[in-house]
Amino acid sequence: MTPEILARITAARAARDLSDLARQAVGATAETISPSERIVNARRLRKMANDIVDLAVLAEALAGADWREITDALSRLDPGTVEEEYAEAVGEWAAVTESEAETAAAGIEGLDAWYARHREDHDPSAENPVTDLLNRH
Repeated sequence: MTPEILARITAARAARDLSDLARQAVGATAETISPSERIVNARRLRKMANDIVDLAVLAEALAGADWREITDALSRLDPGTVEEEYAEAVGEWAAVTESEAETAAAGIEGLDAWYARHREDHDPSAENPVTDLLNRH
């Protein structure tokens, strides 16, 4: 397993967690909580979404995507600045051994099962959207 695939799996886990937290936020809409609690909860969602963006950038960089393309997708101007911002994380993830990646990715079948439980008709029809990553060359 490559560091790129591990980053994609990590992003999938983060997306699952964000989805679960967002669903809980909908369920708590009528709860009586303080304005501060509502704002803190909303900020937690935003932070998780930002983390997913960072993981997507990381996965694309590890896959060899051009920094200009990554920069454009982020609606940023300077590829050098973006590459510099992510350089340390890319280096750390690139240094992950295959054994470490496989250990970190343990249990990914649960992500496929989660997707199957929550999938709606308009969602992608993949049966094993995460474990299929392991079949990529």
